[in-house]
Amino acid sequence: MKRTTLFRALCALALVALSPAAFAACEFDIEVGDTLSYSVGSTMQVGKDCSEITVNLNHTGSLPVEAMGHNWVLTLTDDFQAVAQAGMGAGVAGNYLPADDQRIIAATDLIGGGQSTSITFDASVLDSSGAYTFFCSFPGHWAAMKGTLEFIN
Repeated sequence: MKRTTLFRALCALALVALSPAAFAACEFDIEVGDTLSYSVGSTMQVGKDCSEITVNLNHTGSLPVEAMGHNWVLTLTDDFQAVAQAGMGAGVAGNYLPADDQRIIAATDLIGGGQSTSITFDASVLDSSGAYTFFCSFPGHWAAMKGTLEFIN
């Protein structure tokens, strides 16, 4: 009987450990390479208790920023496509983002192979019930390199 109780307790602990809340974070280490994908996949889960959110972006590829640059940009979901399109004319020097655009909540610099960048921003600017999209603003990348940032307990 004790083995059954122990087994049930271990199963309950495993379910808690595998629940979405177990994967909530305030800091994210994201890798990108010479492909069109973020290592975090298409969802980033932020804990509602985060006061700041940090994104550390590391480009593990070898191509230069002009050929395969990547960044991480956060906007409201309703704004992301318009921001991505508006930034195409800004070029590499402007991180392919429209200058001083209030729709951009947070953004890293555009980086190439072997480079890293980071951004930390105040989580209080986000509404935990809001819909947010993160994406790479390099022309054409945002169609594939995008995902949702969501809050969980």
